[in-house]
Amino acid sequence: MKSKVWILPAVLCCLLAGCAPAGGMTVKGPEGNDSGTGQEEKLQIVATIFPPYDFARQIAGDRAEVTMLLKPGMESHSYEPSPRDILAIEDSDLFFYAGGESDVWVEEILGANDGGTQAYALLDWVDPLTEETSEGMQVKGHDHGKEGEAEGHAVHLEETEYDEHVWTSPKNAMVIVKEMCALMSKNDPENAGYYQENAENYLERLQELDEAFDLVVRKAKRKTLVFGDRFPLLYFVRTYGLDFYAAFPGCSAETEPSAATIAFLTQKVRQEGIPVVFYLEMSNGKIAEAVAEASGAQTAVFYSVHGITAKDLEAGEDYLSLMDRNVESLKKALW
Repeated sequence: MKSKVWILPAVLCCLLAGCAPAGGMTVKGPEGNDSGTGQEEKLQIVATIFPPYDFARQIAGDRAEVTMLLKPGMESHSYEPSPRDILAIEDSDLFFYAGGESDVWVEEILGANDGGTQAYALLDWVDPLTEETSEGMQVKGHDHGKEGEAEGHAVHLEETEYDEHVWTSPKNAMVIVKEMCALMSKNDPENAGYYQENAENYLERLQELDEAFDLVVRKAKRKTLVFGDRFPLLYFVRTYGLDFYAAFPGCSAETEPSAATIAFLTQKVRQEGIPVVFYLEMSNGKIAEAVAEASGAQTAVFYSVHGITAKDLEAGEDYLSLMDRNVESLKKALW
């Protein structure tokens, strides 16, 4: 265990004042690991959000302690680390985060740590895609400061910003799992063979998921998805050659669409005979319902797997099971 401790000034004040902030959570791994037993002897892995947490625990099994900072059901784009979260990062052997604009706080913390933490951004392991808007998308209130509505399909935002939701493509997930496995094996060579075997088994399942999506798209009657919601699935649609229309960009803070946005999406659904309007998990689905009602379509949830609800986590849901649901939803939208 590391002996060096660093604390940001604001965090120090909070701790001295006796705060008891809510920290991240450590959840049992897929093999039922009791993280409270011998944890000081195990590899300590911390992830900000569900995708890297889930990938890490699939590889680690019961040989490492994997902690997720974002609580189940919490909105990831508005997350701010607690003092306990920051200390967990400092004490970790490996720290995984998405990268991108939502993780500016990570760079600040790592800067204060003066390079003492092995931190890795998922965005650095894949070919990054520049964040885009689609025709009719409302970008006023976008977290990164852009305003107005897109006038053409697939318009790049003025400043170069990369979409951070890299895990939405199973192909990227495979790259991420390989990178994580290599790092775990390097930091814990005694269990390297165990990590590699778990990773190989998991990669086979990710390959099957990729093939399932590919088959759906190859048999599709149409290639357009409509989201009455934010759209954090750029890597997914680019992987499988799909088009999209949505109410807001992936990191938008906006929740109230304009009448023009609703009208545009409704018109597209009618014109192209699109049977399903999607909304994201942990969304109220009201925009999708409005578009669907006006156009005669149905609504369905599509999982970005950015976060997970407490109910789904308790039920044992994971990246693969949630993405499997997307396979079935995609059939309804494209066939």
